[in-house]
Amino acid sequence: MKAALVCALGGFTASSLVKRRKAERFSARGVDLKYPELSETAADDFIIADLKDANNCGSAVDRRFCEVYQLAADTDGAGYVFTGENDAEIMHNSALINLNMPEACARRNEKRIFYSSAASMYPAQNQQDPLRPVTREDSAYPAAPDSGYGWGKLFSARFYLAFNRNHNCNMECRIARYHSIVGPEGSWDGGKEKMPAALCRKVAEAEDGGESEIGGGGEQNRSFLYIDGCVTATMLSTRSGFEG
Repeated sequence: MKAALVCALGGFTASSLVKRRKAERFSARGVDLKYPELSETAADDFIIADLKDANNCGSAVDRRFCEVYQLAADTDGAGYVFTGENDAEIMHNSALINLNMPEACARRNEKRIFYSSAASMYPAQNQQDPLRPVTREDSAYPAAPDSGYGWGKLFSARFYLAFNRNHNCNMECRIARYHSIVGPEGSWDGGKEKMPAALCRKVAEAEDGGESEIGGGGEQNRSFLYIDGCVTATMLSTRSGFEG
């Protein structure tokens, strides 16, 4: 049976990914700091571990997997990511995870690893006009991400590709840049929720005839990807090092 390792399985996206892989007759191991909050995990095996610790990465990758999905990151709601007050912590934690995982995978001769990047790595000025956001690959450089979180995503993507190239691991290091993801069982409160979920919560909690405060000017300048609980994790980059 094919086996997949999914990091950050306590989160919404990874949980949806595991459901899809299980439907495709994969066995699945998950690893995270916490279990999923809104449903039981579909994984065959779940490890509670902090992937900032290299030893924990080694324990998670203790055998060969057909596919490794690295979705773990230090992230939270916009109030945490975009204030600038937590940049050092976000960048430090995410960098440790993504320095450790390629090493652990290389020791087990893993051949297929997926890294989830984010739209935050695109230049901030390209995302200011809600009618003309620019997130093409040829717009990624010169780099000017919109936050420390975005810089961390950019660095980690470059590291995965450089690690594979310099160490001749022959791993298919594939990278996708997610825009905000929403769907059933996604976070809806506590500061980790995306804008559509927060808006729905505010509407649901408002009294009849009442008002709710919404940040910004009311215009969308970020795309949202809807996942219905059975996401297909598409491998978007190539062995030669393109990011998708």
